[in-house]
Amino acid sequence: MTTATIAKPWYREFWPWFLMAGPFLAMVGCFITIYFAFTQFSNQPIQEEGLVKRGLVIEQQGAGAARQAAVQSKP
Repeated sequence: MTTATIAKPWYREFWPWFLMAGPFLAMVGCFITIYFAFTQFSNQPIQEEGLVKRGLVIEQQGAGAARQAAVQSKP
């Protein structure tokens, strides 16, 4: 006489929840990053090597203005 084991439903097992936890945590992190990007840093321009990028307009700053200020400040 052998007794058959009754299989538990998938949602009562450990492994499906463990395997779904990684992608779920990645989605939570993505939503948090998007939230911070839109609420905290949306009004700051992107600055790279003396250039300020605002939309499609790129304004040069730094090199020329810095030289003029240095020349004017010399006695």
